[in-house]
Amino acid sequence: MYPSMSILSLVFGRKMAGSRLFPGAATTSAACLTALLLSSPAEARYSSIVVDVQTGAVLEADNPDARNYPASLTKMMTLYLTFEALDRKRLTLDQEMTVSQHAANQAPSKLGLRPGETIRVEDAILSVVTKSANDIAVVLAETLGGSEAAFAIEMTKKAHALGMAHTNFHNASGLPDDLQTSTPRDMATLGQALIEDWPQYYHYFSRTSFTYNGETIANHNHLMSRYPGMDGIKTGFINKSGFNLVASAVRNNHRLVAAVFGGPTHQARDAHMAALLDAAFQRIAEGKAPPPAVARTNTAPEAVAEAASATADPPKTEGGALGDQDDQPELPVPAVKTLGHNRHAATRQGRWAVQLGAFPTQAAGRHALDQASRHIPSGVGHPTTALHATRSHRHKAFRALLVGFTSEQAAHLTCGRIKKAHACSVVREH
Repeated sequence: MYPSMSILSLVFGRKMAGSRLFPGAATTSAACLTALLLSSPAEARYSSIVVDVQTGAVLEADNPDARNYPASLTKMMTLYLTFEALDRKRLTLDQEMTVSQHAANQAPSKLGLRPGETIRVEDAILSVVTKSANDIAVVLAETLGGSEAAFAIEMTKKAHALGMAHTNFHNASGLPDDLQTSTPRDMATLGQALIEDWPQYYHYFSRTSFTYNGETIANHNHLMSRYPGMDGIKTGFINKSGFNLVASAVRNNHRLVAAVFGGPTHQARDAHMAALLDAAFQRIAEGKAPPPAVARTNTAPEAVAEAASATADPPKTEGGALGDQDDQPELPVPAVKTLGHNRHAATRQGRWAVQLGAFPTQAAGRHALDQASRHIPSGVGHPTTALHATRSHRHKAFRALLVGFTSEQAAHLTCGRIKKAHACSVVREH
């Protein structure tokens, strides 16, 4: 990981003074802006991360695991579960949902529907994306979970399954709750999961406005209309959190996801997000990006091994499960493709593998492999990572393994080390 970049140098340095996004910034004293930031109570909670979606590498980070209140970034998970319900045919886009008294009582920002009125699922999605409507987030939660409290339990369960180990949800909207916390790294993981898992629905985050009952509502993410290549995702603010933003942008067919927590104003947050993305894209263009966190599955057709046992229990981390077994589909045992420079390495080096489990997203699988790789002891050969996609009954998952051990004993030794932090099992390669 590269060293973090100073928020002051990024937001208020000479680069931003001449920014195409904020042309008037050149007339503003950097010293005054710095003083403004340092005087803000949100400054102490500032944190950020930029992730390369193609490789999983962290390009920039500043306190990425610091806990803070996610505010309306929470709605990203509400929408993730909504998209999942659409995929599983539990909802349809034209389905009408009824507004309860509890939903109607939510504090603004809200669409303002009265108890007993109904709203289409697609209109609900758009109102949550653009207006960040708290009342409609609760309508979705109650429709899917029966109650907002029950839905929040499912939100946390899904977060942990995605690898968001330091996130806990207690409501569907992000309205203040002292127990509802997350981190930039976790929210970037969620942003990446939305892009990778639900590409058919991600376009909703690109909507700059939404018209409902004759009223046109602008998206709260104003940076999206100014930053070239940005196509989502979500803003958030409560007094305790400061101004938050998860954003994704594409340049030269290369996608980044970034999260900023604790901005003192939405302008400063947006300026900092733009500077972080600019710096990360420049690093990639100059060939200075860090290596992949975990390499992608080789796309060559050869399958060099096959896992021969049932899926292991999902690994655990502090704060929750990386993969929730109750949430995993029944999967056929997949062929495993090794990763790295030589796809035949596992065949030559050994016929044993350490299996970590099946995960609902590539991001969660890569995270588990990254964590497990830290526990590989010396003297067990040169195992490589494997992340293989499989699908059963419309549910997709990604099987994560360490492959290419020199012997069964070496695989068991490694699994024994990994079990201190994660569940695992030893399987025979075929």
